[in-house]
Amino acid sequence: MGCVYVGCACLVGLVFAVSAVSKFRDFGGFVGSVPHLVPMPTGWARPTAVLVVAAETSVPVLVAVPPPGALGFGVAAALLIAFTVAIATALRRDRRSSCRCFGASDVPLGTRHLVRNGVLLAVALAGAATTGPGGFADPPPLAGALIAGVAGLIGALLIITLDDIVDLFARTA
Repeated sequence: MGCVYVGCACLVGLVFAVSAVSKFRDFGGFVGSVPHLVPMPTGWARPTAVLVVAAETSVPVLVAVPPPGALGFGVAAALLIAFTVAIATALRRDRRSSCRCFGASDVPLGTRHLVRNGVLLAVALAGAATTGPGGFADPPPLAGALIAGVAGLIGALLIITLDDIVDLFARTA
């Protein structure tokens, strides 16, 4: 179970770290995008954006170590559920705002973002399932942990660049 934890922690941790940093880099743009995605009073956009970035920032820190890792995966799962509900609601209302998940983007929200969040939610739940009150019983073997970590990092890079990958193949088709 330790290798599964390492792979899930690397994937979820990197995705949330990149998401938080990219939102922070264009914080004004992110704040401006919040009311387009979730109807709310204008005065709530900035505090909501601060809360999202703070929660996203906590995930990589919490999943880095097994005992609080379950909390980190729980925060990730809660965020992913909230993001998925917000995206689904926006799509149902035909609000095609751009995806600000990983910084400035012209890509409108769509089904692929719901699928991406579903995959991330499954990974977060799998990571949480590997932890107990004291972490996992035995630390993973070094070779297994390295392979799992690399697999998690590759998975994270694919998820982070999903919009670019889809656009690349859409242009050539």
